[in-house]
Amino acid sequence: MRPLLYSINVTLDGCVHHNAIPADPALQEEMLRATHRHATESIGRADALLFGRVTYQMMEGAWRLDTRTSTPPDWTEPFARKIDAMKKYVVSSALDRVDWNSELVRGDLGEAVTKLKQQPGGPIFTGGVKLPLALAELDLIDEYEFVMQPILAGHGPTLFAGLSKYVELKLLDRKELSSGAVALRYEPRR
Repeated sequence: MRPLLYSINVTLDGCVHHNAIPADPALQEEMLRATHRHATESIGRADALLFGRVTYQMMEGAWRLDTRTSTPPDWTEPFARKIDAMKKYVVSSALDRVDWNSELVRGDLGEAVTKLKQQPGGPIFTGGVKLPLALAELDLIDEYEFVMQPILAGHGPTLFAGLSKYVELKLLDRKELSSGAVALRYEPRR
C-alpha cells in the first residue's frame, strides 16, 4: 500500500500560515532557501500529491510553470520543476474541473484516499491544514513531518485544531536545516 506522507512548516508557537516569516530580507531569504531545499527533498520521496482546493489553488498559482507571470528566485527552480511535473489529486466539491496534471477526488474521503493508497506507485505527499485534519481523523496519514521554523508568530491558524482524538507519534528522523529550522519526521503508533 502506498504511504501517505504529510509535511508542513510550523512556527514554534504553532502558526501554520505560509506567510509567517520574518520581515528582515536577509533572514527571510535564508529561511526560504533552506525550506525550499528541504521541501524539494521531501516531495521527492513521493510520486503524487494530494491537496485540498485551497492548497491546490495556492500551489498552482505559485508553481505552475506554463502560467507563471513572475520570475521567482533561481533557487526555487528545483522545487518548481518537481511540483509542476508531479501527478496531483485534488479533494474538492467546489471545483468542477482541474488541470495541471491533476484529477479531482470526489465522494467519501476515506474511501477515495484508501483507493488512491491501494493503487500501484510510490508514496503520496500531502500538505495544508484542513484536509490533513480530516485525514488524521480517519487515521490515513502514515508519516507526519513538521518543519519547525525558529519564529514566534503570535497569530494565525494552528495545526489540527479540533482533532477529536490523540494521535500518538514515534520519532523517525530529525534534521536541522541551515536556517535553524528543524524537520521532525514521525509515524503514528498504531
